[in-house]
This record gives sequence, structure tokens and C-alpha cells, in this order.
Amino acid sequence: MARFAEPMTRLIDELRKLPGIGTKSAQRLAFHVLRSSSEDAQRLAEAIRELKERLQLCSVCNNITDVDPCTYCTNAVRNQRLVCVVEEPTNIGTIEKTRSFMGVYHVLHGTLSPIGGVGPEQLRIANLMTRLAELDEVILATSPTTEGEATARYLADEIRRAQSAVKVTRIATGVPAGSDIEYADEVTMSRALEGRREV
Repeated sequence: MARFAEPMTRLIDELRKLPGIGTKSAQRLAFHVLRSSSEDAQRLAEAIRELKERLQLCSVCNNITDVDPCTYCTNAVRNQRLVCVVEEPTNIGTIEKTRSFMGVYHVLHGTLSPIGGVGPEQLRIANLMTRLAELDEVILATSPTTEGEATARYLADEIRRAQSAVKVTRIATGVPAGSDIEYADEVTMSRALEGRREV
């Protein structure tokens, strides 16, 4: 890497830690910040600081929120007895774009991955299990990857063992196998929700 003044090198090093940002991209971003006005740079720094200070995980569903419980969990219009389980908070936006799901969510913050050292203890499953007595159906909307399928199978078994009265369904294969649910378009996601099946 070319030698830069210490503050520039430090910013480049920090930017390289972001996912998908290599050395060249980090340098471009750092020089963009340098060329920006002091006010723009200050607003960026404030936005990052506020993000870390104000956002938290919802105590009910684990979604990222600035109020606890989150707006989905407190919305009286939504069906609180229908829960859609997703891997990451970004997956909620994909499902919401369909405008066809009016239940609530549960965010796992990952999938089972024995090779990656992620077991059930590392996922946010405990508060889902405590909600089961209040639920009619749990939709497992994990991605159709090996890890997503393993996570769905594990959850289905655990839910049935804990609360056999709860219906457990899996989204249909409208989402292509091997892809990530985050990149599904509205039509594909709508079909996947409509064609969910019991597991």
C-alpha cells in the first residue's frame, strides 16, 4: 500500500474492515471524505456515532430498532400469532416489499454452520422458543442454502418438540436454491410466501 499521512492510513485501515471493501475501495472512500466539506465529514461521523448509540436489538424479535419493542412487535394491525423467522434484519425489508405478509418477525442473526463454528447457542433462538405458546404458525424463511436448510430443519424439530400445537411452515422454492434471500425480488418473495409448506 502506498504511504500516506497517518490519519489517512488510519482511515483506510478502518474502511478496509467493512465487508466488500478492499484496499483500493478504502483508498477511494478515504480520499472522497478528505475532499468533502468539513460539514459533510462531520455529518458522516455523527451518523456513525448515532447509529452505535441509539440502535439496539428488539427484546422480542431481535430486529434492529431505536425503540424497544420494535414497531413490528407493537403494531396492533399485524398478526402477532404469525411469526416469520429470518436470518438477518435485512431480510425483513425483502419480505415487507411484497406487501403480502402481515405477521411479525424473528431474526436469528445468522445460520447454523458447524464448519464456521456457529451452533444453536450462537443464534438468537431462545426468545423465539419463549414466544411459542402465543403463536399459531411459524414460517421458516431462511435462505435455501445448505446452512439455511439445516437451520430450518433444526428449528422445525425444536419447535415441534417444545410446542406441538404450533404449525411450522417453510417458504416455497420461489427463491432459487443456493441464493441469498436478501436478493430476491418482490414477485419471487411473494410466491415463496404464498407457497410455503408445512415441515
